Amino acid sequence: MDTDRATGFDGGMVDVVVVGAGVIGLTCAMRLQRAGARVAVVTAQESGRTVSRIAAAVWYPTRTDADPRVLEWSHRTFVEFAEQAGRAVPGVVMRPTRMLLRGAAEPRPWWSPAVPDFRAVAPTDVPPGVTGEWRFTVPTVEMGPYLDWLVEQVVAAGAPMLRRRVARLADVADLAPVVVNATGLASGTLAADPAVHPARGQIVLVENPGLVTSVRDEQNPAGITYVHPRASDVVLGGTFERDAWDTGVDDAAGRAILDRSVALVPELAGARVTGQRVGLRPARHGGARVAVDPVGLPGGRRLVHSYGHGGAGVTLSWGCADEVVRLCGWPVAG
Repeated sequence: MDTDRATGFDGGMVDVVVVGAGVIGLTCAMRLQRAGARVAVVTAQESGRTVSRIAAAVWYPTRTDADPRVLEWSHRTFVEFAEQAGRAVPGVVMRPTRMLLRGAAEPRPWWSPAVPDFRAVAPTDVPPGVTGEWRFTVPTVEMGPYLDWLVEQVVAAGAPMLRRRVARLADVADLAPVVVNATGLASGTLAADPAVHPARGQIVLVENPGLVTSVRDEQNPAGITYVHPRASDVVLGGTFERDAWDTGVDDAAGRAILDRSVALVPELAGARVTGQRVGLRPARHGGARVAVDPVGLPGGRRLVHSYGHGGAGVTLSWGCADEVVRLCGWPVAG
């Protein structure tokens, strides 16, 4: 394959091939490089065109089960992002968050041990029906500059990036003894996994009128609502539509998101809308699959899966990458 050789791809030249260049694939590649592995990345599209770039990307294990593995992945990711924010990694900051609760008072959530300053407070200045409030500080990631930074780090550490649409994971089995499948929604086909399905999400972007605090109203009876400030804009959401493949903007849904967001944070009234985005979260019934494939690939190649993270890909990314390193047979640093 001349194209492969021209970009440094040659069987035996690398130890691990990562298929997929969204946030899951790139963090896996970085962690493997840190462990000493020679890595190559195969991707059907540039990182900037993956669903990762659309993500609101605020640390929160949304729609995940209270699983010790998920807590460990979330905690490891929190620690990594906090360290990156301290180093001013592009796009990464720590932001205060208010999470509003409705109905009966809830105990501390299962994920709270991962968040150092988590606390329950009496709700103030909230819409009708809110009965409780949690406050905490978590990482917020602006995915455009962050994905660019991840690519720069992976390439600078010596990983070739090959643009290729893979029809079967076996197609790259001749490139390395270990293959990591981080193909997100495509894993439904590539891993023959019927549990994989899309969860359509739509967001509205508006100019930031000076907000610094994220606000979540996930239990809003009118629809999940969140307001996530970034450097120059605010991400307003949202929707979570399982098994919906339509990537076109729904104007009515966008208006509803804007109305709910203004009701939640009145300072948004009059903020100029700068765009709308739609993405298909790579969800999976049963949660993320981070595991060695029991069958593997031709020639005795090891196949390690990391997919099905749904709307929590950023939140689980670094923790899952550490798990992938271990499953690939390399030592986990740190």
